[in-house]
Formats: sequence, structure tokens, C-alpha cells
Amino acid sequence: MKGAAIGIIETSSIAKGYEVADTVLKRADVEIVVNRTICPGKYMVLIGGDVDAVNASIDNGVAIGAHTVVDHFIIPNVHPDVFPAISGVTHMPEIEALGIIESFSVASIIEAADAAIKASEVKLITIHLAMAIGGKGYVTLTGEVGAVEAAVDAGSAVVESKGLMVEKVIIPSPRKEIIGEYI
Repeated sequence: MKGAAIGIIETSSIAKGYEVADTVLKRADVEIVVNRTICPGKYMVLIGGDVDAVNASIDNGVAIGAHTVVDHFIIPNVHPDVFPAISGVTHMPEIEALGIIESFSVASIIEAADAAIKASEVKLITIHLAMAIGGKGYVTLTGEVGAVEAAVDAGSAVVESKGLMVEKVIIPSPRKEIIGEYI
């Protein structure tokens, strides 16, 4: 991917989501990272590129999306571990303490994951985006208990500031049986 910035627009309309995707690609030199429908009947466009291009494209996309925009963001210097966690290709680290942040929006959970990993020495396990969970998103991470607490606090603050928090949990010594395909 070109540059270190990412941006997302999440819409309540699938039709409008397609129009937003077309708009962001035509506005500046950006690449589509994810462009698809998500539960429940929403659409997400995640792009990457240099900071100015992503800013310009997201601004135009938000204007076109208008009243259908559920959430959006621009992260100028996204942490490199965010992409593998979204893709589900992260190598499963040794699970120490387990932290989970759950949000009502895809956009805010990606922002939370980025804030969490930048705030503390933790490893992202996965960032689950909207499919088969009613349009919500959640991030799981692991590390030493204090580090997980700091990371969850930092990530949760992002979600809470948007009024989109569902729940946050820290499990100091999780049982291995709960670490499965959905984590």
C-alpha cells in the first residue's frame, strides 16, 4: 500500500456506499483496502495512501455519503500490525492477559485497535469487522496485564468519545478453551 495513512467511511446505505467508493477513488491517488457490504445492511470503504490523498478522498466521500455516513476516520500513521489483524493473518501470539474492546461501528474499532497498540506493549490478535455480529466490531489483544489494561483504556477512550462503546473486558489469565476461532 502507498503511504502510511488509512481512512474509512461506513454508510447505512449499500447503494450510497458504492457511490462513496467511486468518489474516493476518483478524488485522489488512493487504494482500496476493503470495499464491501457489512452487517446489518451497511457498507464500508477502507482506503490507504499518503496522508493528503486519504484526507482529500475521505472528505469528499463523507460529503457524498451525507446523511448515510454512520462513522468515518483518517489515521495518518497507522500502526503496521493493524492490517494483519484486520485480515485475520496475524500469527496467534502466546496468550497472556486478554483484552477485548467491542464497538457498535467498524470504523471506531479500527481506530481503537490503532490507539491501543500505540499506547502499550501488546500484540493484536484480531480485529473482527461486522460480519455475523450485527454490524459491530471488536478487537482482541494480549500482553502483560498492566500493558493490556493501558491498551484497552486507550482504545476504549476512542470508542467512548464517539458514543459507540458496547463493552470492554480484561481477563488476566484466560482459560485456553475460550481462545478459539472467533478470537
